[in-house]
Amino acid sequence: MPRSVNSVAAKARKKKVLKQTKGYFGRRKNVWTVAKNALEKGLQYSYRDRRTKKRDFRALWIQRINAGVREHGLSYSEFMGLLHKKNITINRKVLADMAMNNPEAFAEIVKKVKE
Repeated sequence: MPRSVNSVAAKARKKKVLKQTKGYFGRRKNVWTVAKNALEKGLQYSYRDRRTKKRDFRALWIQRINAGVREHGLSYSEFMGLLHKKNITINRKVLADMAMNNPEAFAEIVKKVKE
């Protein structure tokens, strides 16, 4: 019986991987075995870092809120505690943005919380 090889599908698979590794450095972009490994590792990193990104941004927002609140004589934890006590539901992303780009509005929120 003759040997059966599906070279069309194999070539398509390789082409797909090499297309995805376009822009990689050196042999990682055009040598099949190296490109396949580089792509797999890159996809692992992207999966992991989609979760890490959320952590990093939350930490950044907390730092920005803390810096904005300390100008008004409070700490971050005190501010967040008072915010929850007053039933003001604004998320950290919006608070951080206000602290940086709209300090007047942020000052109003801090004043409202301090009352």
